[in-house]
Amino acid sequence: METNELTRGAGILLAISSLPSPYGIGTLGDAAYRFVDLLVDLKQRYWQVLPLGPTSFGDSPYQSLSAFAGNPYLIDLDFLVRDGLLKQEEIRCYNWGVDDGAVDYATLFENRMAILQKAFERFDVLDAGYEQFCEANRDWLDGYTLYMAIKNANENRPWQEWNEEIKKKQPVALAKCRKELYNNIRFWGFCQYEFFKQWDGLREYANSKGVKIIGDVAFFAGLDSADTWMNPELFLLKDNGLPEYVAAAIPDKFSETGQIWGNPLYNWKNMEADGFSWWKKRIRMAERMFDIIRIDHFLGIIKNYSVPYLTDDTTTGKWFKGPGRKFTDCLNDELSNTVVIADDYGGKVLTPGAKKLLKKSGWLGTKVLMFAFDGDPFNEHLPHNYTEHQTVVYAGTHDNETIAGYFRNKNEYELAYLYEYLNIHTVADIPDALIRAAYQSTADLAIIQMQDVLKLGNEARMNEPGTVGSNWRWRLHEEQLDEARRTWLRNLAAVYRR
Repeated sequence: METNELTRGAGILLAISSLPSPYGIGTLGDAAYRFVDLLVDLKQRYWQVLPLGPTSFGDSPYQSLSAFAGNPYLIDLDFLVRDGLLKQEEIRCYNWGVDDGAVDYATLFENRMAILQKAFERFDVLDAGYEQFCEANRDWLDGYTLYMAIKNANENRPWQEWNEEIKKKQPVALAKCRKELYNNIRFWGFCQYEFFKQWDGLREYANSKGVKIIGDVAFFAGLDSADTWMNPELFLLKDNGLPEYVAAAIPDKFSETGQIWGNPLYNWKNMEADGFSWWKKRIRMAERMFDIIRIDHFLGIIKNYSVPYLTDDTTTGKWFKGPGRKFTDCLNDELSNTVVIADDYGGKVLTPGAKKLLKKSGWLGTKVLMFAFDGDPFNEHLPHNYTEHQTVVYAGTHDNETIAGYFRNKNEYELAYLYEYLNIHTVADIPDALIRAAYQSTADLAIIQMQDVLKLGNEARMNEPGTVGSNWRWRLHEEQLDEARRTWLRNLAAVYRR
């Protein structure tokens, strides 16, 4: 496959959940449209978002309840007021958290579905748009809405703890569930209809302003998800629905103890037997939603590190082989003309075989400047070592410390090569110098995390992989970016033809 052309440009990485809003979490409402306007003002061509699926325990968008559904938390409540489905005073009756700088997921869990339920009670389920949406998405929506309704009725316990007849999807048991939970099933369908209606409106607006949206496709599925319940044969699960091994990462210089992600592994043999049809549906959905697709964890296509289920020791793991080129060829056959970015920044972890596969796939590789300054002039993340322009360069990523946070405690010896390379003299200069280095590089696309544009410390870190409790919470304040900062970024985009 030939690599699709990408217009040289710059963009900002900001999760939808991180947008400002008075209702506890960023949404697809007015603040999202204002952020598009901000991108235009800053001469940015791209907006990268994190996965948009419904989150569960741990709040991670990479541990979604569905690989296809949208997150109901992101539905804008003010838009529902404009549509006559809610009243402003009803929304104000609920607590949405006390800190507008952080998402309070526990409060959202208590209150968000309750207010959406009120909106559903006023919604006309015979609405032609709703019926058309349900019909067009039946191949994933029917399973997801049934799963959510049953999960609701079981106090949100994972499907592995449901009674045996429902867990095994026995037809009589499921028919009974569909009858008894009919209204709740329709409610979850309504949430998806509203999410995608709002998402489509936002994307259309962004495109009309010359902004393309880069969407992140999580590589793994959640253990407790509609996908594993509906398709257990596609995952390495025991008869009780639980895995023997779960996805993990070996220790490296950014995580000395390694990481345990907890996702189930794929049964690649079964997936290949049916032509990777589940993945084909996923890539079609991603192409329907985004202008550019980023596929998370490229190394997983080659091999997957895993550890025994429920262990906390990353040294007890083993490697499972991935599907390789058969998989990338299959996805490419499904794509029309969409650019794909591979999350391949494992650096030296990537084998020559993986690099070869990336080249043959035609997908764009990734460089991360935070990984570049180990003193080795041959480090592949250093801009002078980029061998082709069809590359995406990040200053830092959502899985790492912020730039200011990461370099804050480095000593002068550790920083010597970086200072020399970037022609700077103090730690305070590093964030701007890295952004400039990304912009002036030959990489077609330079993406900067919003926290790094703002030069924030680790209090604004988005995620620390392998941990639960304080991730995915950071939020942007409306006027956090002052005019001097805006002028600097605009100028940088102009100077380096971004």
